[in-house]
Amino acid sequence: MDLKARLKAYAQTLGFDLVGVARAGPTPSADRYEAWVQAGRAATMAYLTHPDAVEKRRDLRNLWPEARSVIVGAMNYYAGEHPPPEDPPSGRVARYAWGDDYHEVLAERLRALLAFLNREAGRPVQGKIYVDTGPVLERAWAVQAGLGWIGKNSMLIHPRLGSYLVLGVLLVDLDLEPDPPFPFDHCGTCTRCIDACPTGCIRPDRTLEAARCISYLTIERREGIPEDLRPAMGDWLFGCDICQEVCPWNRRFAQPTREPAFQPREGIARIRLEEVLQMDETAFRARFRRSAIRRAKWRGLVRNALVIAGNLRAQTMRPQIQIWREHEDPMLREHAEWALQAMNR
Repeated sequence: MDLKARLKAYAQTLGFDLVGVARAGPTPSADRYEAWVQAGRAATMAYLTHPDAVEKRRDLRNLWPEARSVIVGAMNYYAGEHPPPEDPPSGRVARYAWGDDYHEVLAERLRALLAFLNREAGRPVQGKIYVDTGPVLERAWAVQAGLGWIGKNSMLIHPRLGSYLVLGVLLVDLDLEPDPPFPFDHCGTCTRCIDACPTGCIRPDRTLEAARCISYLTIERREGIPEDLRPAMGDWLFGCDICQEVCPWNRRFAQPTREPAFQPREGIARIRLEEVLQMDETAFRARFRRSAIRRAKWRGLVRNALVIAGNLRAQTMRPQIQIWREHEDPMLREHAEWALQAMNR
């Protein structure tokens, strides 16, 4: 086998479900990303909109001039259906956060791929690894590397695995034969993801109005959640899977992950609200060690739990919420007050 074929075979032994290669250069569809930024649809995520970051995303060689090839790896994280609601009240967590932090898992495997290339290429190979941690448009490069198409909900969809995939990129200063870009768009006239989104954040150009997305609201947003969007959060404590759950490609083809690191931790698919509201920051860090949930921060997770308690009319939680009503943080006080008022409606 040639080097690329050996690389892909080795990647499978590391747990990658898909691997593709593209030639480093201008980023496919970068113009759509820049138009999205210029339209102000990135909300408060400044790391997406800074001019330097936009320039680097435009062409990978602006990020790392030595880049010659882009290796894109995908791992399936689907670990089954959410457990049903329970008592005491709980909040749902997006599936990608049920197991270990995918940033760490993929970065570790990509380092192993780079070490493989250094053993097999006949010369030292330099590389850069990105797993949602730098100015790289991973999904655009995944399409370019032949791994699938971008669905109407902006997710990468593979025709045999669906969209429950996390992506990592390895840039190398080595010329590898590129794979052909994925040639088809299999969404057709289907609009199930658009129709199912509780906040209407999915735009017709396959981008999101980030400020309305439940995943953004519960994870990336650092301040209060706009009142008009709180009821639409339902019981989503961290992230949201709705647009993926209704996708026909997932309903038909999603299959349980084989990756041990992505198996659900105990009590994580649904987290009891009382547990969250009893945590301090030290307990938060310990409970979610090596978990993507840490991205929301302690303050954000408490805020989310207060909103869910209000949405669920969780009367048994009134005493706990009353405590947060007196908290020194004005944002948390306001969300606690809102929750109590929501229980009376």
